[in-house]
Amino acid sequence: MKLSILSLFLIVCAFSCTNDTENKKPNIIFIMADDHAVQAISAYNHPVSKLAPTPNIDRIGLEGAIFKSNFCTNSICGPSRAVILTGKHSHQNGFRMNGDVFDGNQQTFPKLLQKSGYTTAMLGKWHLHGDPQGFDYWNILEDQGNYYNPNFISPNPKTSKVDTTKIMGYATDIVTEEALSFLDKVKNDSKPFMMMVQHKAPHRNWMPALRHLNQYDTVQFPIPDTYFTHHEGSLASQQQQQTVFEDMYEGHDLKMSIKKGSTELAHNPWTTDFDRMTPEQRAIWDKAYMPKNDAFHDANLSGKDLAIWKLQRYMQDYLATISSVDEGVGQILDFLDDNNLAENTIIVYTTDQGFYLGEKGWFDKRFMYEESLAMPLLIRYPKGIKAGTKVEALTQNLDFAATFLDYAGVEIPTDIQGKSFKPVIDNEIQDADFRDAVYYHYYDYPAFHMVKKMYGIRTNRYKLIHVYDDIDQWEMYDLQKDPQELVNLIESKEYDKIESELRLRLEKLQKDYLVTNKEFEKADTALIDENYKRFKRLRGKPTLPFEH
Repeated sequence: MKLSILSLFLIVCAFSCTNDTENKKPNIIFIMADDHAVQAISAYNHPVSKLAPTPNIDRIGLEGAIFKSNFCTNSICGPSRAVILTGKHSHQNGFRMNGDVFDGNQQTFPKLLQKSGYTTAMLGKWHLHGDPQGFDYWNILEDQGNYYNPNFISPNPKTSKVDTTKIMGYATDIVTEEALSFLDKVKNDSKPFMMMVQHKAPHRNWMPALRHLNQYDTVQFPIPDTYFTHHEGSLASQQQQQTVFEDMYEGHDLKMSIKKGSTELAHNPWTTDFDRMTPEQRAIWDKAYMPKNDAFHDANLSGKDLAIWKLQRYMQDYLATISSVDEGVGQILDFLDDNNLAENTIIVYTTDQGFYLGEKGWFDKRFMYEESLAMPLLIRYPKGIKAGTKVEALTQNLDFAATFLDYAGVEIPTDIQGKSFKPVIDNEIQDADFRDAVYYHYYDYPAFHMVKKMYGIRTNRYKLIHVYDDIDQWEMYDLQKDPQELVNLIESKEYDKIESELRLRLEKLQKDYLVTNKEFEKADTALIDENYKRFKRLRGKPTLPFEH
């Protein structure tokens, strides 16, 4: 039977279209929250998250891969972002601590993807100073950003400068809307796209969307076993200033009122987040918080009861703030499904580092202990990742750049220090063969929370940490026997051999990552004293004069 010219043409077109679809490079959507703890993602099955589930974020892991041993290289916002962009440790990319200036001229994975034909976008929290480079489109929050009615910065093609615009609404919702708008513009393009969606939430001071203000008011979250620990064996832990019941600001962090019947906030060194609300927004806020604040004043709590109340208020606000992030993830997933983009789109959910939800009595991050070292990582790619995949390999944010380049078929530059974990997902190598240890280095001292400088190594079972600067102490933990890291084994003769092996492995990692003596410079003593006094003043009146 002879085919008509039209029939032959349609067959060729159909084959060509199918072939183009199969060979098209994957789209990449990178969603990063700020300070979203592993404990607060229900795919990880922590008791806290079971009370405050994240069903849309979970979908990514359930329909793709969930990483069980993913870690950061430097547990603080800006440096983690710089590591993700460059695939290099902080001492190599030049951004070691908040306050540094990121060299935007250096090589980043968005630039390499853009050069290879990707349309690239950066939306939300940038927090690296200077304008983003390597993006066809960007619209970023000014500095840390505000939860309500935040300022956004975007390039103005007419003037070759940037515009700062106040956008009315809730930051998480605005960033999600920006992401959906970008997707709508590129959904039919022949070029692949890479979009970074970076939320402010749930960064301190944990201000939920108005629709979530009372979401967890009646939920009692579990008190960590270590909430009242004495930090024996760790001088750095004893001298930090990030304890929930000592260092949170009553008004700014906990939204406590100055007295019953009042909407005036208690001790609050910063007021900008609340000042940005419209009168209508503030009225809804006050209506939600006044009854529960009045109930607090009636209870007249003190001592440990007050400490536990503060943790509950913190958890209620923190987890309610995450709800809008989870909703936004769901909207993006739905858009991909509705527009036939899901199959060939890699969608990633992570955060910039781990976070404390009362463990060891703390909030914030910075330390090399598990809660702040571990980063959630969930990836869905229907075309290339089997649903229900679990990855136990020791991965880091250092590896993201190389992995994205690998999936995009772009050559990975030899100076990138991370490595692609695509072979692990593809079962080309076993989890245990990917990496036998991760390296960590935190520099931001003296600064908020006064956490000392430290570096160290973590293997599958052990951790060795060196705290340096105005103190000099080594810490070692057996994570199998002591997962809460309460017993410092550095003086234990039973572990001498293991300690020696860890020290040698640490030295090798430092050599491999080109760490020099410059990285261990000490802070100015006068500056340390000045900052201790400054943060003590910011604390306000002590509220817990008890021995915990």
